[in-house]
Amino acid sequence: MPKTDLSMELRDAILVLENRKAEEGKILKDQFLLLYESAKPINLIKKTFKDISESRDLKETVINSSVGLATGYVSKKLFVGASHNPLKKLFGTVLMFGITNLISKNAGTIKSVGGQLLKSIISKAGTKTNGTHVTETK
Repeated sequence: MPKTDLSMELRDAILVLENRKAEEGKILKDQFLLLYESAKPINLIKKTFKDISESRDLKETVINSSVGLATGYVSKKLFVGASHNPLKKLFGTVLMFGITNLISKNAGTIKSVGGQLLKSIISKAGTKTNGTHVTETK
């Protein structure tokens, strides 16, 4: 083999490697820019909120806790009212936290029982019209 053929092959191999280096450098630069953008604090916060909003379990937990808190607060207001008695206020607060805890932990059971009661009420209301009994067809 002549020297010129070897030098041509060597140049071709060098060109192939330089092109590969340029392509991999561009890919590396693009990945770095993506990493840099995703690591910005505002983007981290946005991603966290997006993940939270897409989490079904977290949504249910927040809803159950909110319903529990609201129910506990209403029960406290109903029990204590406008009383200035410190013992009654203390008992109202304990009642509020107890009901909140109970509802938050047993939300699934409460939902199913409430759904059955609602279906029962709706079906009874649907079978009666103006005091007369109407048979339902399914």
